[in-house]
Amino acid sequence: MTNDLILIIDFGSQVTQLIARRLREAGVYTKIFPCTVSRDQIREAKPRGIILSGGPASVAMADTPRIPQIVFDLAVPLLGICYGQQAMCEQLGGRVEQGTSREFGRAELQIIEPSTLFEGVWDGNALNRTVWMSHGDYVAELPDGFVVVAKSAGAPFAAVADEVRKYFGVQFHPEVVHTEGGDRLLSRFALGICGCSGSWSMAAYRQRAIAAIRAQVGDGRVICGLSGGVDSSVAAVLLHEAIGEQLTCVFVDHGLLRAGEADEVIGLFGEHYNIPLIYKDVGELFLCRLEGVSDPELKRKIIGNSFIEVFDIEAAKIDGARFLAQGTLYPDVIESISAAGGDAVTIKSHHNVGGPSQ
Repeated sequence: MTNDLILIIDFGSQVTQLIARRLREAGVYTKIFPCTVSRDQIREAKPRGIILSGGPASVAMADTPRIPQIVFDLAVPLLGICYGQQAMCEQLGGRVEQGTSREFGRAELQIIEPSTLFEGVWDGNALNRTVWMSHGDYVAELPDGFVVVAKSAGAPFAAVADEVRKYFGVQFHPEVVHTEGGDRLLSRFALGICGCSGSWSMAAYRQRAIAAIRAQVGDGRVICGLSGGVDSSVAAVLLHEAIGEQLTCVFVDHGLLRAGEADEVIGLFGEHYNIPLIYKDVGELFLCRLEGVSDPELKRKIIGNSFIEVFDIEAAKIDGARFLAQGTLYPDVIESISAAGGDAVTIKSHHNVGGPSQ
């Protein structure tokens, strides 16, 4: 598995998870790491190739995120998308400038040179393709070894390539459906350039995950926070299939659920799946603490802190628990903790990312 992996380095884009989704649909296993990931974690992943995501920051500013040096030291194929393209070009000796206006939305991409990245994707007589742009900065000068292979009205270096090192950069976003053939371009990078087999499947991954859980937990007990949402529900069912009665779920009803939703969660997990379940109705506590609060972000923090407070009390009543399980969708991580490290670009806090917050 680790020898057939595409690693995605995330710079805070809201659509980073779409890159992983497109590749997994093509049978390629992926992992998403934040740009703050350690050198050892990247090396241990042993990726066949690395994709550098977009992000909200500006490469033209000195204190914004940069690509870890190990990414270049590994000498594997690279694909930089939007911010990832700009950071790659800047760190390899090129130049990025802030534009006078943003290029946002559909744009016409003019292909001016052939590239291995385009093979099987944009073959044929048409030289113009519709892509989705979202940028203010642009690459103004290429590093040594790179050539421009496509341009748009707002991006003179909309797609660039160093065919020798197998380094590629695109200013547009191939992961979104608005880009014509974007999914094929990502597949071309992973399968054709990086040499991935395309044999990964979620069914096989599920079986490996169950085996890994059993090996790690052994005869220990696990506590899982269950809300009834997709992330915690999938985690709970997977864990129960792996370790059965060794799992106990804690369901905290904060009083903000849809009508009848608490009963549905109890019925589905406690009765249908027969998962040991602790139900705690603390709606009055949550609503009391939220009274008079109008700021959405402050509300989320109050809910998050209150949830963890109640969860800790209930979890302490379970004897012999050695593991805490949590299901967290990657978009929650992106929204809660900016890759740029600043509150100014935090979209919204999630109680299941980073623990309590003030």
